[in-house]
Amino acid sequence: MKHAAIFFHYVSQYMKTRLTYRVDMLMEIMSDLLFQAVNLVFILVVFGHTQFLSGWSRDEIIFIYGFFLVPFAIFGAFFNIWDFNERYIVKGEMDRILTRPVHSLFQIILERMELESLFGMITGIAVMVYAGMRLDLSISWYDPFIFILMVIGGAFVYAGIFVMLASISFWSDSRTSIIPMMYNIGNYGRYPVDIYNKVIRFILTWILPFAFVGVYPSAYFLGREDWYVYAFLTPVVGFGFFFLSIFIWNVGVTKYRGAGN
Repeated sequence: MKHAAIFFHYVSQYMKTRLTYRVDMLMEIMSDLLFQAVNLVFILVVFGHTQFLSGWSRDEIIFIYGFFLVPFAIFGAFFNIWDFNERYIVKGEMDRILTRPVHSLFQIILERMELESLFGMITGIAVMVYAGMRLDLSISWYDPFIFILMVIGGAFVYAGIFVMLASISFWSDSRTSIIPMMYNIGNYGRYPVDIYNKVIRFILTWILPFAFVGVYPSAYFLGREDWYVYAFLTPVVGFGFFFLSIFIWNVGVTKYRGAGN
């Protein structure tokens, strides 16, 4: 209850701050939507030259992309820690975080959240509905609950990976960070993994499991029964990676040496 109260207090203050500069917030939202539109156009251009990609139709790829946008929007809203090394380690703001009686990662999540990223969920759901109608997909009464569970699992996959990467900064205070590069690698998860070779497929499934953000959970809704095992592993992998990342973070905090010259 204590953490929930703090969370909603931060959200309230965040909205007051953002609504003070409405045009700036609107421009950021439009920028995100434009970026998503460009990626969708890229998919359409690719399928302008071929009707199938390794057995996947254009509408199935579009559906996967739409699903990918939903957990990615949640991740972008609450785990915006791409500059953790520069801001909290190099500049020493971690010292301030550690003086407060609330978990350090929880504080950083609240400080760095960007709630306008949640608009990506609307885009993703709209894309899924469009593709689903073209594919004539049927929906059972329990599918919305499975959808929510898999979305949360996919968001935790992203969160777990990037929290682990941020935790490296506790051992190495170098300004060099691999997080921006990992953002680009994460985009591979919005395409069917069977278009890649076996090594990349293994990496995207078990080492950097970005495939559990897009293609694997989407396989359930697309009726790809041969991939159902992977689909239902999505929340397991998501929660597993996230709790592992918290463990690594907690160990890393004990290695933090503080800001100094």
